[in-house]
Amino acid sequence: MITVLSFGFKYGIPHDADLVFDVRFLPNPFYIAELKPLTGNDVAVRDYVMDFAEARQFLSMLNGMLEFLIPNYIKEGKNQLVIAIGCTGGRHRSVTLANEVYAAVKKAGHSVVIAHRDIDKDSKR
Repeated sequence: MITVLSFGFKYGIPHDADLVFDVRFLPNPFYIAELKPLTGNDVAVRDYVMDFAEARQFLSMLNGMLEFLIPNYIKEGKNQLVIAIGCTGGRHRSVTLANEVYAAVKKAGHSVVIAHRDIDKDSKR
């Protein structure tokens, strides 16, 4: 079972994470007034984040690495894998990228679930 988990670094790295990726290098939708109250589950935030070439390149590279790693973890007998993707608050960038990774892992035929640990923290809706 693979879990793709988004989180906010300001709430700590998940203790059960096997792989941790930091997407704080991407522009932050938090600073765009109309995007701030939304999350990475909203199309407007997803489009904003994925419009940056860096986001698309990172996703491509990460998916390539996971295509290599997952079968090797399985071969070694690992039956649980937690892929954690973090941004500052865990509401925008990490959620967007976690959703994209989840879709790719699922499309590859693996058993996968998604969780957004910090998506509702600090929400001011």
